[in-house]
Amino acid sequence: MSNSPNPKDEPSATTDVPRLVAEITAWLIGPARKAGQPKEIVAGLIDRLVAAGVPLWRVRIGQRVANPMIGAWGVIWTRDGGAESYTVPRSMLATDSYRGSPFEHVIVTRTLFHQSLESLMEGHDHPVLFEQAAAGSTDYLAIPLEYGDGSVQASAFTTDRPGGFAAGEVALIDGLAPAIAAALEPAAMRHSMESLLEVYLGNGPAARVAKGNFQRGHMTEAEAAVLVTDMRNFTGLSERLAPDALLDRLGAYFEVVVDAVRAEGGDVLKFIGDGVLSVFPARDSGRLDACLRAARSVVRAFGDTSVTGIPFVAALHVGPVVYGNIGSRDRLDFTVVGPTVNYVSRLEGIAKLLGVKAVCSADVASMLPADMVSDLGRHALKGFSQEQRVFELSTVAGD
Repeated sequence: MSNSPNPKDEPSATTDVPRLVAEITAWLIGPARKAGQPKEIVAGLIDRLVAAGVPLWRVRIGQRVANPMIGAWGVIWTRDGGAESYTVPRSMLATDSYRGSPFEHVIVTRTLFHQSLESLMEGHDHPVLFEQAAAGSTDYLAIPLEYGDGSVQASAFTTDRPGGFAAGEVALIDGLAPAIAAALEPAAMRHSMESLLEVYLGNGPAARVAKGNFQRGHMTEAEAAVLVTDMRNFTGLSERLAPDALLDRLGAYFEVVVDAVRAEGGDVLKFIGDGVLSVFPARDSGRLDACLRAARSVVRAFGDTSVTGIPFVAALHVGPVVYGNIGSRDRLDFTVVGPTVNYVSRLEGIAKLLGVKAVCSADVASMLPADMVSDLGRHALKGFSQEQRVFELSTVAGD
């Protein structure tokens, strides 16, 4: 699609388009591709286009990713702000912001989209074009970037020059599409893999798995605070609620717990039915910091009003855990195992038995301020010959 302007004076810097395409292509598929950092690649590309006389105002290069949570990510460059990364929620792809947009046109048709923003028609042109015009742009060019796996990514270039892009400038940008794709595809594939691992493993474990630090049967021991949360009466809810309502309720609870854990630097490792297993690695600051962060995440989770009416319990313990990949020869699961994990799972049952929201072990209680815990006495834990001292953990800030 094209409704391009026709400036009277085309800048001489873009009259030798084949030479410029060759020079910038050589940089893109050589040094830029090897550098592999999307922001640096985009910034370097813009520098070369501006040096060639292209009056760029704003550039957005998006990458769709195989991620159930994120629809796309990419880099936005502005003349005043430079290059910055951004993400687009997957839900955005089902809204009017995407449907009928220039990006959808480029991805579906695999052809460029060129539209002057100086004579837009209400009810005919997409709202995103009006937004660009209101921000000061005079011309909009979107081109497809085709990857080796057959997918199509979209990129958009705007200018604020009266009259818009010259024909040579459009030809230069369009001619660079294969090289831009070649430079960005490796980085996009790495980002897609890493973000997918983060969704299922959490940030810390995902980084270690991506680097190949864990093979089947390879274990690493570390100190960590381990947090288990579990919904009360999930079986009863599943019998009373329709499947879609049950999933909505479960999703709201999971979101609150995950947000609280991540806010305090923890990793959500696993969803087990209606339970969540999270770890707070001790790192250099030791057990004290890990316990404090985990306890604060409990306060955050219970303090979130969006889960009012969704009863759940939390249990917290600290000690050595073993990270590793376990499973068969062709199917692995990344998890933590060991006595610390077993102990905290038993504590979670005590919380339900005593009718309290959150409990912790004596080891954790010894690390926390006195006003955050209260002694619940000794109780029998399955698998332990002696009764264990259990503490109620505060779920209210300032207690």
